[in-house]
Amino acid sequence: MKTTCMKIPWNIVLFSCVLLFYITPKVQVCRGQDYDIDAPPPPPLEEEECNGIFLSYTFISRQKAFPRLKNASAQAWAFKSTATVMNAGFDELKAWKIFIGFQHEEILVSADGAVIADGDDFPAAVGNGAYLSGYPQADLKTSVETASDLNQMQVQIPMTGTQFGLKPPAVPMPRTIRLENDGYKCPNPTRRGSSMHVCCAKDPKYKAREKKSTRFSPRQNGDLSFSYDVLQASDSNYLAQVTIDNKNPLGRLDHWNLTWEWMRGEFIYNMRGAFTRKKDSSECVYGEAGQYYKTLDFSAVMNCEKRPVIADLPADRAKDEKVGNLPYCCRNGSLLPSTMDVSRSRSVFQLQVYKLPPDLNRTALFPPQNWEVDGVLNPHYKCGPPIRVDPTEFPEPSGLQSTVIAVASWQVVCNITRPRAKQSRCCVSFSAFYNDSVVPCNTCACGCEESDTCSADANPLLLPSEALLVPFDDRTAKAKAWAKVKHYPVPDPLPCPDNCRVSINWHIFTDYRTGWTARISIFNWDDAIFEDWFGAIVMEKTYPGYENVYSFNGTKLPQLNNTIFFEGLPGLNYLMGETNGTNPKRDPRVPGKQQSIISFTKKQTPGINLARGDGFPSRVFFNGEECSLPAQLPLRGGQSRTHVSFLSVVFLTGVIWGLL
Repeated sequence: MKTTCMKIPWNIVLFSCVLLFYITPKVQVCRGQDYDIDAPPPPPLEEEECNGIFLSYTFISRQKAFPRLKNASAQAWAFKSTATVMNAGFDELKAWKIFIGFQHEEILVSADGAVIADGDDFPAAVGNGAYLSGYPQADLKTSVETASDLNQMQVQIPMTGTQFGLKPPAVPMPRTIRLENDGYKCPNPTRRGSSMHVCCAKDPKYKAREKKSTRFSPRQNGDLSFSYDVLQASDSNYLAQVTIDNKNPLGRLDHWNLTWEWMRGEFIYNMRGAFTRKKDSSECVYGEAGQYYKTLDFSAVMNCEKRPVIADLPADRAKDEKVGNLPYCCRNGSLLPSTMDVSRSRSVFQLQVYKLPPDLNRTALFPPQNWEVDGVLNPHYKCGPPIRVDPTEFPEPSGLQSTVIAVASWQVVCNITRPRAKQSRCCVSFSAFYNDSVVPCNTCACGCEESDTCSADANPLLLPSEALLVPFDDRTAKAKAWAKVKHYPVPDPLPCPDNCRVSINWHIFTDYRTGWTARISIFNWDDAIFEDWFGAIVMEKTYPGYENVYSFNGTKLPQLNNTIFFEGLPGLNYLMGETNGTNPKRDPRVPGKQQSIISFTKKQTPGINLARGDGFPSRVFFNGEECSLPAQLPLRGGQSRTHVSFLSVVFLTGVIWGLL
């Protein structure tokens, strides 16, 4: 059979090929990586050019809050905004911390992905700015080690809050935003409309202290340090130990109360070395814990509060096998500075913590947040967030020469803050041998309740020296009589009391050619007894001339410039409380009191002038608490620097007029 082939013209063949090319389904061949298809859009130009830590703040919206007021400056507005922290550098950012300079009387109600760094709860007044730190994502990795995974190198913080006084169309933006981590330097932020941003770069002048290589953040120095160490861990619970170290030479805690906030539903099953102020399991029984732990006996649970209050055990429980028997436990809440007793500057307790889903594995460990500590009369402490540090090492309990390492460790650092005006807990009065009036403690030095019967802003009335031993309620008659004798004005209404539990009188006792002396008297106006009390004074100009304190133990503190530390002698280390007078029906109550003479020489301080203020301390501390100082000084031949008698002015005016 013969096959015949038909010859097709070349132009028809070409047309067919072109038509076949266009109607055939196209197959896309990828010759590179295929995971860029769903990649997010590129960041803005400022972010692209940042080689450090990129911060941004964006105002989203606001609406008028109740109540609706005609006064625009008093109207409240509920706002929403977002802050972003992104690591665009080469180094991992550990325990990030930022400052947002709020300036419109803002009240921050929530901040997802962050906590307030000083331990305050939401809602918090942040009109002077807020320090925020990361929780639960405290560390931000780099783009290099995460392949640009924004979930690991960036955190976004949606915020809600309330601001006052700035009505639309004005935008209530903060004055600044910056990174607070050591070693970084931030320029002024750039603002565009309702957003602002800044790129914080490594500070070339910053020299970090040489330290050994650590997996986690290095331990920080502070006035008070907490170590939260997980000693044992299982799927549903873990054993933690809390160690408190007092590292400030003037810091102290008396009958301390510690509180924190559980963020993931945890509860305390039992404790050793401490106890919770409230033993209540109702929040567990009727909450998520009761639904999950159906067979657990909650009557044995110590505390189920989200914010438990923890206190130290008394000393008589130190050897108790069930609740005590821990080294450094059971101090009755007293934590002394190392300048007094190194062995009593540490406290320890343990707690068994139960967890809830989804944290039911032995590596899901989260410390509590928002730590706060307070006591009877001690410094004001502000605590930062828990920071993951290298596991703590402990000596083997059995006494063998080996080391036990914690499963995980966090550190919380608290620092002493100076008390604000009218928020102290002790106060100082000034007097001198050359002036027969005592300048008393400031009005409302330790706070005041609202009252129509006294003035919280009036200056206190000058007193005769014997009035220092009389309670404030019984001083009014003496103060009025003294003002009448001395022709001092008497305000109406009279000034409110100082309301302080402890007051200290500094009296310049003598002044001679080669030296001078002062007398310090400490008064306890409360029923409580201060055990192992101590005080400190800062003498700006006369410190080099300090010689001795005679009824106390006195020591110069070289690590604190111009500070003299003193404490009670053995057997005299108790400052007794207030007691009844000789005749309780007639005599006022008498405060507990201790006093001593302090001597100074003028050899190292020539040219000092005691009457002009050189002989008075610039700062005074009692049990670590900074005391409120008077606003004026007793001067030679006058009431104060600013006081001029009206009669004297009239007399001098007449004399001058007669000479003209």
